[in-house]
Amino acid sequence: MDLNKEIHNAYEIIKEGGIILYPTDTVWGIGCDASNEEAVAKIYALKNREESKSMICLMNSEKMVYNVFKDIPEVAWEILDISEKPTTLILDNPRNVAKNIIAEDNTLAIRIVKEPFCFKLMERMKRPLVSTSANISGMFTPKSFKEISPEIIKGVDYVVNLQQDKICKNPSTIIKLGLDSQVKIIRK
Repeated sequence: MDLNKEIHNAYEIIKEGGIILYPTDTVWGIGCDASNEEAVAKIYALKNREESKSMICLMNSEKMVYNVFKDIPEVAWEILDISEKPTTLILDNPRNVAKNIIAEDNTLAIRIVKEPFCFKLMERMKRPLVSTSANISGMFTPKSFKEISPEIIKGVDYVVNLQQDKICKNPSTIIKLGLDSQVKIIRK
């Protein structure tokens, strides 16, 4: 199980517009280059999910966040500084990402990750990584690799061979932040 080899393999698939199944800082995710509209469409098709239900974008640095959002409420950084568990923020007016991952209200959910595989893969991509739970829309979210359905595993272009024994307790907290500094907790 070689981290660098898995990063290389996943990157090769992603740069060709493919989709991957990979471990995140929370549950297993299906992902692709967040700026590739066709790759994003493949994920919606695999999950049987309406494109109006947006997906999360993983990022690995403040610089990446500023590349996608021009205006970031100060409270966003404060929340991230005090969060003890993975926290997803929903922010207004994203740019430089595929149109089909932006929600109808012109927001995008993002999470900054430190998990080594995701972090290093994005370092290589120089772009955010789409992340959505590894299930068919409406089905339960798998807590471990073993719980992922065969149709999801067969439907991706690459399965990352890391952390397949890991069991996840919870998905991330989700907090929506408006440019008007309104804070709304969507999922604790």
